[in-house]
Amino acid sequence: MDDIYRENILDNYRHPKNFGKLVNADIEEELGNPFCGDKIAVSLKLTGTHKQGVDRKVRDIRFNGQGCAVSIASASLVTEYIKGKSLREIMALNRETVLSLMGIELTPTRLKCALLSLETVQNAVKQTFTG
Repeated sequence: MDDIYRENILDNYRHPKNFGKLVNADIEEELGNPFCGDKIAVSLKLTGTHKQGVDRKVRDIRFNGQGCAVSIASASLVTEYIKGKSLREIMALNRETVLSLMGIELTPTRLKCALLSLETVQNAVKQTFTG
């Protein structure tokens, strides 16, 4: 079973979904992992208006950056997963969500790579509402 998930990770690394940058994004953020050099930037388009706060939903999302296969594959899987979700739902996502999407056990070093995309999206959402 792990082989199927490994193939999925390699496919998402070689052919990432949602790769690129959105023009006129509502939210943008970039974070990196200083230990391995991975960098992920996200840009999101939201539904509704700023007054709707965390109930706004992700209409579209893109990511770009550089990193290892785990980092890029995770960004592909995470961005695909959060399309259509509200900002409130995104803030409730956690490590288990990412591990479920990845489908394999990861070492502590690779876990940091896998969580970078979710951390970047959640940081972008926080920045939007805290200033």
